[in-house]
Amino acid sequence: MKNNRGIVFIHGLHENANSWSLWIVYFQNLGYKCYAPNYPFHDGNPADLRKNPNQQLKKISLSDVIKHYTEFIECHKLNPILIGHSMGGLVVQKLIQNKIGIMGICITSAAPKGIWSFKWSHIKSNLSTVNPFMGNSLFCGTKKWFRYAICNTLTSEISDEIYEKAVVPESRKIARSSRLDDGYIDFNKPHKPLLFVSAEKDHIIPSSLNRRNFCAYQSTTSKKNFIEFHSKSHSICVQEHWEEVAKYIHDWITTNQNNFNI
Repeated sequence: MKNNRGIVFIHGLHENANSWSLWIVYFQNLGYKCYAPNYPFHDGNPADLRKNPNQQLKKISLSDVIKHYTEFIECHKLNPILIGHSMGGLVVQKLIQNKIGIMGICITSAAPKGIWSFKWSHIKSNLSTVNPFMGNSLFCGTKKWFRYAICNTLTSEISDEIYEKAVVPESRKIARSSRLDDGYIDFNKPHKPLLFVSAEKDHIIPSSLNRRNFCAYQSTTSKKNFIEFHSKSHSICVQEHWEEVAKYIHDWITTNQNNFNI
């Protein structure tokens, strides 16, 4: 192994750890030991989960997800690099705040409590998930919703293909609780290095929202960086040329490992 330090990949909502398959191969080839646990009740083939979701998923909030990853990391005795996409990015922020992990990469991260966007694309993309009139029923977006919210820079054919491979039913409580105390971040607290990766054309998590999230961190003794990838949508981790994003992240990891002797 070129690098014996582990990476824990944390997926976002509406998907499971299958979404990290290309990234796991990429980073394993660079010498990293990679882990990609699913959220609770997300295990399985996405197509099968769409047909027969675990109804226990209705009860899961963001705090349950954070607890799940904390226990996984502690059980495996890891001190990992954390890479999260979307809601997984917010999970990374929470874990880093709780002094878990040596550095965090937040890719198109869901926003913590108190960080807002009033862009119509953001509201439209998220409303069907957090809809208060739907109680704690499970949410599984349509292909039309998926293309608008997640794959808006891609053709309908490619978007539909990603949908079939990746989309799973989701808990509404995770998204709702992320805007409340479950999603609280102490932005004044010193933290391990953080990288925020945004996508210029992202509908569901606009780049401007990512930048507000990044700018909210106030510790002058802590390392943080921000990068926006042009012409990318929220599907930045799986759309064409995803390797450019992975390479940038690997270079950032390497630089910070060297600079901070991690």
